[in-house]
Order: sequence, then C-alpha cells, then structure tokens
Amino acid sequence: MTAYVVRRVLWGVALLLIVSFLTFAIFYLFPSADPAALRAGRSATPQLIAQIRHQLGLDKPFYDQYWIYVKGIVLHFDLGFSYQNDEAVRTQIRSRLPATISLAAGAFAVWIAVGIPTGVISAIRPRTLLDRLSMGGALVAISAPVYWLGLVALFLFAKGTGKLQWFGGAGSYVPLTEDPGQWLSSLVLPWFVLAAAFAAFYARMTRANMIETMSEDYIRTARAKGLPERRVILRHALRGALTPILTIAGLDIGLLLGGAVLTETVFNIPGVGRFAYDSIINSDLPSIQGTVLFGAFFIILANLVVDVLYAVLDPRIRY
Repeated sequence: MTAYVVRRVLWGVALLLIVSFLTFAIFYLFPSADPAALRAGRSATPQLIAQIRHQLGLDKPFYDQYWIYVKGIVLHFDLGFSYQNDEAVRTQIRSRLPATISLAAGAFAVWIAVGIPTGVISAIRPRTLLDRLSMGGALVAISAPVYWLGLVALFLFAKGTGKLQWFGGAGSYVPLTEDPGQWLSSLVLPWFVLAAAFAAFYARMTRANMIETMSEDYIRTARAKGLPERRVILRHALRGALTPILTIAGLDIGLLLGGAVLTETVFNIPGVGRFAYDSIINSDLPSIQGTVLFGAFFIILANLVVDVLYAVLDPRIRY
C-alpha cells in the first residue's frame, strides 16, 4: 500500500512539473503581450521597457527563466508578481481561495443531495412517469448553459434586481467570518446554478449504474436470502453503483477548487475563477500561470485521493 501511494505521489509531482513547463513555454514562445511593456504602462519608453525586462529577467534564455520559476515555486511557493498591481500572485490566490471553497463545497453538497437520490429513484422505477420526468429534467439541466441559468436566477430571485428578491444578487458575497447570514444568502443562487448540470449528470450516471448493478448475481442472492428491499438497494446495489461516481466526484471537486470561472463571473464572486478571468482579460501572465498551476494542483490532488481510496476499497487495484 505504501509503495502504491508513493508511486502516485511521485507521478502527481511529475504531472505538476509537466503542466508548469507547458504553461511557461506557451507564454514564452507565444506571448499575447510583452510583459515589460505591460509593467511599464502606456507612456513607456524603449529604455524603460529594456530596464524592466532586465529587472524581471526576461532577457535571459528560456531555460534560465524556467529554472528560476521552478526554483521559486519549490523553495518558497513563489508564483511571481502580478504585472497589473505588483502584488504577489500567491497572496492574491490565497485571499480569494475561501470564496472558491465556499462555492465549491456548497455546490457539491447540493448536487450530491439531489443527483444521487434522483438516480436511485429512477433506477428502481424505470420507464415510469416519475423516471421520465426526472430524466427529462436532468437533460434540460445539462443542456442549460451556466451563464444563462445564472442570469435567469438573478432575474427571478436576486435582491434589488429580481422579481421575488429572495436571495443576494451579483456582488453581494461577503466572507463567512464577517456576516454568516449575508454569506449564506449570497451563495444560495450560485450553489444551485453551479450544481444544476452536475446534479443532472450524476442522476443519469447513478441511474445507469444502478440498473446495471441490480441485475448482478449478488443482488439476486441478497433477495433470495429474504433481505428487505430497502437494504438490498441501499447496502448492496447503491454501494456497487457509487464506485465509478467516486472517480468523477473527485475530479469535479478538484476542477471547482481550481476556479468555477463562469459562475464566479456571473455572480461577481471574488474567487480564484474570477481572478483567472480578470488575469486573462488584462494579459497578466504571472497571474495566469499561477492560476493554471493552482488549478492543476487541485485536480491532481483530487485524482490522487481517489486513487488511494480505490486502493483501500479494492486491494486488487494496488497490483
């Protein structure tokens, strides 16, 4: 078990190095703008731009720049400084991470609480009216773009601009430590909007896995032993059906912790996704590199956790 975990950790580190190299190479070989010119401002002279290039080390060869970049990350977790506000990228990501965690954790709880029970109910009553309604609704939820669904939610339910004015609208987010009530009100709409497509996908996947699992021999054996149907479904069928969903859930959580760009932009939540969007708009290369590497870290970490859980649940995977 230890050797398996060590191998997965080393592979995760190698993937992070590959992602950092590709990201750095893309911005070095195909820059969208001159970082020195961005740092110098509109009234920059060629002499000032050359001086800034020397200060930032941009006049050095590619391999020297990349080595300095990697060394700063490994030794000091230094992601560089923003060209727009001359602030450490690490500091900006850290200040925005609580908002992203709040959004991701709440949306995950919503889509698990809605998606899996819906899939189970549809699986035990296939081809009924309830099954058709739930799967039809899931198809609509998957097809609805997040930005459109967010604007509809703001139009209907947001305070100040919506028809019903039940919850906080765009730009109303405050940290949990400042005002718990306002924090909850500002995140209800983003939670449900972000969770809609995920819940629909999980409902359809749970239904398909449950129907397949219900036809297995061990389910028929459990029923033949006289076990209650509720126990057969929840303790045997559902447990087997949730194994593939574990992989998807881990990757989805990692992806959201890297930044839910569309949702944070629509609801003006100051999270990592919104920071990545602003960095792209302003061609802030260190910030873009930092958010890409940060998102890759969470995805790789989530994948590592899922692999370890699989190894715990199924010893065959270790080999």
